[in-house]
Amino acid sequence: MRLDPGTTVRPRSLTAVTDGAPVAVPDPERLVHLQFRRFAGCPVCHLHLRSVVRRHDEIEAAGIREVVVFHSAADELRPHVADLPFAVVADPGKRLYAEFGVGTSPRALLSPRAWWPVLRAVAVGTVELLRGRQKAPARTQDNGRLGLPADFLIAPDGTVLARSYGEHVDDQWPVDKLLTLAEGTRAVRT
Repeated sequence: MRLDPGTTVRPRSLTAVTDGAPVAVPDPERLVHLQFRRFAGCPVCHLHLRSVVRRHDEIEAAGIREVVVFHSAADELRPHVADLPFAVVADPGKRLYAEFGVGTSPRALLSPRAWWPVLRAVAVGTVELLRGRQKAPARTQDNGRLGLPADFLIAPDGTVLARSYGEHVDDQWPVDKLLTLAEGTRAVRT
């Protein structure tokens, strides 16, 4: 079941994999950008998250808290996300994925729109791996490699303000889109 804008998500406390800190979703004081990514070490996810890291100060200044969910176990995920400045949550049972309607599909990798991003991410990832700046993903993934990304912008009261269900591996909100959505929802809420 997919969540539409206007749906209210129930409050929950998740656990960040890097420090075990509680992560409130929704956050009572700011918007939450809840990102669903694929598996630990996913090259396309890694490249996307680096673009978020580069602009993290802008995101926080816009009143947005980043929370990223992967369907890998915490122990597998931790070495891949240790240097990220935002909360990363492990969901190996895919309970959050199911609750938010985030699925899998062969078109995650088979869509022609995914081919260039996958090639680019693998090339960049290979260079980063050789430089010792990135860790290779595990050869096998318990929840597979066909996950689709999803993005949700959630208000402090739990209302889903905007959402996107990806159609292929690289179909996620760029930072500019996130900031535009946040600005648009701020005008409506004030």
